[in-house]
Amino acid sequence: MIKLKKRNTTKAPEMMLSPMIDMIFLLLVFFILSTMYMSEVKTIPIKMPVAKNSALETQANFNITVKADGSVWLDDKKADVGALVMQASLEQKRNPNFAVIIRGDKDVNYNKIITLLDRLKAVNVTRVGLATDVGDTK
Repeated sequence: MIKLKKRNTTKAPEMMLSPMIDMIFLLLVFFILSTMYMSEVKTIPIKMPVAKNSALETQANFNITVKADGSVWLDDKKADVGALVMQASLEQKRNPNFAVIIRGDKDVNYNKIITLLDRLKAVNVTRVGLATDVGDTK
């Protein structure tokens, strides 16, 4: 009969920390990047005009989008201009720092944007911004 050598089972196996640290950093980078792209999740895809000297404004209560066909959207829902202006008026009365960002498609009729601005001004909404993409204005 062959006698087998008894193994020493009291020694604990070593844990490799390097792969675990790599995975933690990868998860951290993933969550940081995914939260950065969540800032404009509720927007309608349009081709905005390009401006070289535009500034980033994150303090907006209403994000209004005017598509090339003239339809008006509040965040990600289609809206009637009259109801939207009335809602903006009520919000302006509640919050004196109320702001509106208008994202107009570059192919939209200029008159649509001016009419919307005029109707907002008529109900005392004066903090209005026009959104653009940053780039070269060739």
